[in-house]
Amino acid sequence: MGDFYEGRIFRPPSEAYSLIVQSTIGCSHNRCAFCTMYKEKQFRIRSTEDVIADLERARGFASSIKRIFFADGDAFIRKSEEQLKISAAVKRIFPECERVSMYASPKSVLIKTDDELKALHDAGTELLYMGLESGDENVLRRINKGATAEEIILAGQRAKQAGFAVSLTAILGLAGDEGSAAHANATAEAVSRMKPDYFGLLSLMLEPGCPMYDEYRAGRLKPVGPATALEECRIMLENMDSEGTVFRANHASNYINLKGTLNTDTPRMLREIDRALSGRAPIKDEAWRRL
Repeated sequence: MGDFYEGRIFRPPSEAYSLIVQSTIGCSHNRCAFCTMYKEKQFRIRSTEDVIADLERARGFASSIKRIFFADGDAFIRKSEEQLKISAAVKRIFPECERVSMYASPKSVLIKTDDELKALHDAGTELLYMGLESGDENVLRRINKGATAEEIILAGQRAKQAGFAVSLTAILGLAGDEGSAAHANATAEAVSRMKPDYFGLLSLMLEPGCPMYDEYRAGRLKPVGPATALEECRIMLENMDSEGTVFRANHASNYINLKGTLNTDTPRMLREIDRALSGRAPIKDEAWRRL
């Protein structure tokens, strides 16, 4: 497997046991101020033939594949006719496969027609992972997201209408202390409008190699503490209306682990946050947030 991939591979936690095949190399945007994931890669779309060849090669060492995740960032940007060929190959090579998923940027969804989206879903792609990051336009501009909140919301809505399951993520602490409440409220509103199947919260972690880390080192950016991050999470939970959305805030970066289903489990999760804020439940030490 050492020569199967190009560069570092990133995948959502839920794809831990999936076959991962690189459909693209790097990220089509690759300019988000908080992200270091694909900085060493020059974005390109791999040939359809090479992707199918990787699928055929994987068949040789895998007796049963239930899930396939197409990497890297924004694999959904590929032309629809090419992805349809790949989807047909998946069904031929892995007839037992139950789920195909990939990252999708707002642009990669919005440039496709409704008919294209439906055809891609019906051909076998079930789940799209999308990064909202924040519903606050000021935050999105500052982090150089490359899309407005309205564009991200519309992309999520159109993906859902085409039949895709949508897994959405946002980032606690992205707006700093001063913009915290606005970030939390706007993000809750965006989630309520998109109504994703899954919604996950991470907490901001600054690493060398991204512009926000440089701002932090220069003293122009102060990361929020655990209390602010938990308050943000609380505001979001209080204001999100997305019945049935599976909610997770159990990423290693978070100060406490939360999981449940909106809106049913919202009161319980709010109580768990309140226990942590009042000191009646432990908050994760900074050193453990990187593990």
